[in-house]
Amino acid sequence: MTPLSVLVVDDEPLARRRLMRMLARMDWIGRIDEAGDLPQACDQAETLRPDILLLDIQMPGGTGFQVLERLAHAPPAVVFVTAFDHHALRAFEASAVDYVTKPIEPARFHLAMARARQAAAARAQDDRIAELHETIAALKRALNRRDQRGAEFWVRSQGEYLRLAPETVLRFQAERDYVRIHVAGADYLYQENLASLERRLDPAEFIRIHRSTILRRDAILRFRPAPFSALIAVLSDGSEARVGRTYAAAIRAGLAR
Repeated sequence: MTPLSVLVVDDEPLARRRLMRMLARMDWIGRIDEAGDLPQACDQAETLRPDILLLDIQMPGGTGFQVLERLAHAPPAVVFVTAFDHHALRAFEASAVDYVTKPIEPARFHLAMARARQAAAARAQDDRIAELHETIAALKRALNRRDQRGAEFWVRSQGEYLRLAPETVLRFQAERDYVRIHVAGADYLYQENLASLERRLDPAEFIRIHRSTILRRDAILRFRPAPFSALIAVLSDGSEARVGRTYAAAIRAGLAR
């Protein structure tokens, strides 16, 4: 495990030195810093972001609880070390890991530090999980943006490449390993198969009606019946597309809502 950093806050220099000597004997402790009053404690805590904070109650300029208020958004593991035993309830309400009263017994102090070490490790794990979730969320956002960009289509026409926005497309029609994209008054051959293209399309905007046909929902004017209980989709440009038998039931169910 990475060595943990500790900030010792106490207005008595002798008390700080004793705590720092005991900390120096713990092989899992790394950096040790100290502060003797409220302004210094707040500045050190916010700047250094220690893993563990050893905090006295009374000090020049205020109290240890005021230091915690400044760190409320990202608190370290806190152990109160104080001569005042009547603040214990408030300390635990402030999510302190332990509360050690002076004079300090070494065994009691080691127990408190073991608890602080465990709490710091748990908080670090929580931070790593939170970072992982944020990383996953960022990746999802990036993929969504990529998919949205990928939903545009570049087609070749008379030696040039034209960009076709999804909202201009009326129909995709499979042609072997290619797709023919139909827009108002024109159509273009596109180098991608229909199954792959369907995965990039927004299902709220496009609907597959046949193993070889995908339609833009907004382009459908109506469905008309055809022989043998078939359906024909009539599009806004006057073209028609047959609904496949395996898709007809779902479309009829949607129309009945």
